Amino acid sequence: MALAGKYNSKLIEEKWYAYWMENDYFHSEVDEREAYTIVIPPPNVTGVLHMGHMLNNTIQDVLIRRARLKGYNACWIPGTDHASIATEAKVVAKLREEGIDKNDLTREQFLEHAWEWTHKHGGIILEQLKKLGASCDWERTAFTMDDNLSASVIKVFVDLYNKGLIYRGYRMVNWDPEAKTTLSDEEVIYEEKQANLYYLKYKIEGTEDTLTIATTRPETIMGDTAICVNPNDDRFTHLKGKKAIVPIANRVIPIIEDEYVDVEFGTGCLKVTPAHDTNDKMLGDKHGLEVIDIFNEDATLNTFGLHYQGKDRFVVRKEIVKELESIGALEKTETHLNKVGTSERTKAVIEPRLSDQWFLKMKDLAQPALDAVLDKEVNLVPEKFVNTYRYWMENVRDWNISRQLWWGHQIPAYFYGDGKEDFVVAESKEDALVLAKEKTGNNKLTDADLSQDPDTLDTWFSAWLWPMSVFNGILEPDNKEINYYYPTNDLVTAPEILFFWVARMIIAGYEYRKEKPFTNVYLTGIVRDKQRRKMSKSLGNSPDPLDLIDKYGADGIRVGMLLSSPAGNDLMFDEDLCDQGSKFVNKIFNASRLVLGWEVSDTIDQPEASAVAIAWYKSKFQKALLELENNYDKYRISDALMTTYKLIWDDFCGWLLEAVKPAYQAPIDAKTYRDVISVLESNLKIIHPFVPFISEEIWHQIADRTKEEALIITSWPKIDSINEDLISQFEVAADVISGIRTIRKEKNIAFKEAIELSVLNNENNNTVFDAIICKLGNLSEFNYVQEKVEGAISFRVKSNEYFIPVSGAINVEEEIQKLTEELLYTKGFLKSVQKKLQNERFVNNAPDQVIANERKKEADAEAKIATLKSSLENLSN
Repeated sequence: MALAGKYNSKLIEEKWYAYWMENDYFHSEVDEREAYTIVIPPPNVTGVLHMGHMLNNTIQDVLIRRARLKGYNACWIPGTDHASIATEAKVVAKLREEGIDKNDLTREQFLEHAWEWTHKHGGIILEQLKKLGASCDWERTAFTMDDNLSASVIKVFVDLYNKGLIYRGYRMVNWDPEAKTTLSDEEVIYEEKQANLYYLKYKIEGTEDTLTIATTRPETIMGDTAICVNPNDDRFTHLKGKKAIVPIANRVIPIIEDEYVDVEFGTGCLKVTPAHDTNDKMLGDKHGLEVIDIFNEDATLNTFGLHYQGKDRFVVRKEIVKELESIGALEKTETHLNKVGTSERTKAVIEPRLSDQWFLKMKDLAQPALDAVLDKEVNLVPEKFVNTYRYWMENVRDWNISRQLWWGHQIPAYFYGDGKEDFVVAESKEDALVLAKEKTGNNKLTDADLSQDPDTLDTWFSAWLWPMSVFNGILEPDNKEINYYYPTNDLVTAPEILFFWVARMIIAGYEYRKEKPFTNVYLTGIVRDKQRRKMSKSLGNSPDPLDLIDKYGADGIRVGMLLSSPAGNDLMFDEDLCDQGSKFVNKIFNASRLVLGWEVSDTIDQPEASAVAIAWYKSKFQKALLELENNYDKYRISDALMTTYKLIWDDFCGWLLEAVKPAYQAPIDAKTYRDVISVLESNLKIIHPFVPFISEEIWHQIADRTKEEALIITSWPKIDSINEDLISQFEVAADVISGIRTIRKEKNIAFKEAIELSVLNNENNNTVFDAIICKLGNLSEFNYVQEKVEGAISFRVKSNEYFIPVSGAINVEEEIQKLTEELLYTKGFLKSVQKKLQNERFVNNAPDQVIANERKKEADAEAKIATLKSSLENLSN
């Protein structure tokens, strides 16, 4: 049953993933077991696997595989999001390459291209996740534009509209001029940037006087409809009731007064451009000002821009500053730190823009979702995000849910007249016609009289229903699957979509099922490079995950990603971690290969060393199992991996196998072999969630297994008793063995050369591990003595003193000289530490941990001095 000479990750991964798929281990159906459900944060249909996906999906797979082993009916729903803005941009770019302008197509023609693109590219990222080992229920793969998911979105829109929670309003919105659509407030990223503050002079009508205003946006002066000053500002009382002239445009505008103006900022005068600033719009509404929109939808200037018509806003900014300077209207320019809003999707600088949009009232909807997190019905991990969540939910704004796009869920509003209020909302055109006839009293209306709103819904408006819609819980709210799988258990996602998605899913859950959508939200960190930069294509600092899998194997990558990814904290990715993960996989492989290669004899009795070592390891395993349960319960997945890693690398490979392995070319006794195989199988169960491929391979190498006996569906180890005394006694034995090995190394005593060891047993240690000490130290004799042994090198473990006779093995005079020099150095070191500890100022001001470290240095130095003195005394006699 021996394993191959070298681990071939590619071969093994392909073999076992095909086996798992073939035997339907990932698929879940409603049964009598308790369900454990995860819904994937659906990646954009435009996406390909990146490092963030690798981290997120590795964590999900660890949780789902462990749940399977724990006996749950584990269901991990995969899928993709239609990603309106990103996908439409991809399709538009593709069409442009083919010489086709979107504006020359009908909506239906464009959607044909969008669906073609989606069918071609949409499944790429899900196929890539399979390379990672993701054990999703692929038969349940969902897409946010699937028929039943789309119908769910429309049904919810109509329901919320009928409840009076969705309304249509003419508002100032965030406009993305690149995507040519509105954005919600949460989709705008504000960044501090160095900008210029331009001081512009406006003439006072009928005089030669001027007033100066400060602005960061001189290109918007064409839209100015007033100058505003603070009525309490004595500098401008003479301007009351007067008018100013806009430079270049030469348009006369009123000078108004309002306490809104900050007398400390700029010059104390404010230019009011109601079409292009939220605060200016409020002032405009209050004072009845004209609204002049100077921008086209792509942020070029329209006819109101005069001779700048058709030019981009940033080009105009440069050119208009030169013109203002040439006519004497630019007084000066200063640098200024300014917050600039950019589109989360396209990175374009957003424009405030007035338009008719659809909004969802959020205040009342948000309250149950806020209470759920504050009352810990839904747990955010780590808890540090609770305050952030609370702040956002307590200050939630109405959600702008309409987008000026064709790809997505078209808003189910149907216009039947010319007025802004001449519309009805319905799930179908047929229903809309009935409503329109009722509303107008006109029974002659036909389908042809109705036109559907061309806008689509914000992508997040479908994503917020995801945990329900994947189980058809909106259309069939009492179906067996939604009642069984919902609420789901764990959600693994990134903190940056805590509001976009997580909060809104909780809101939707309470609105439509009166309960939470999930119990725990594990918020991963951002994957960064060693310089703490976020990984991105533009920086070129993000490796291709598939290249990494080819190089280190999927198991190696999974370990590498999790080695430094505590919940909520950013992961400083280093490819060396993947190399470390790969080495761990090889360690498991080689250790198993060693065990499976042993010749077994039924005629040999079990050695004492083997019996003791196995008893110790079983207790050590149980202790690790308790740690694992605690770490998993607290979502410390990285800590769970480290517990497993140390158990396998140090305890199993480093100690147990060394203690039980037979002499060279000699057989092992059957009892020990069975025990080692048993603990190896237990090891494979707890490492399976982290390294599923290598663990499944070894599991099947140990014995011929049926498909019902595969590792992926076996049982998680049971909690059993722990012999703490055995564990603590082994630690002493390990220190003794390390002491013997150190002396062998320092004195160049070959391991094959058996040596004597004597111990002055001041600790009254139990002798249970003596057989292991003899074997791993290669001792010819192990004696308990009442007095120090003369002519021997000694070392201490606790208060016990151990002696190794060295006559003939070393040059005694050289050793005395070496030990004397080391003694002098250690005495000097001890003196410096004690001097520090005698300094009251240091002791009173230093942190407790620093003081504790210094006291430990003192104790260690004193113990070392005692050992050196003892060794010198022994060598001198």
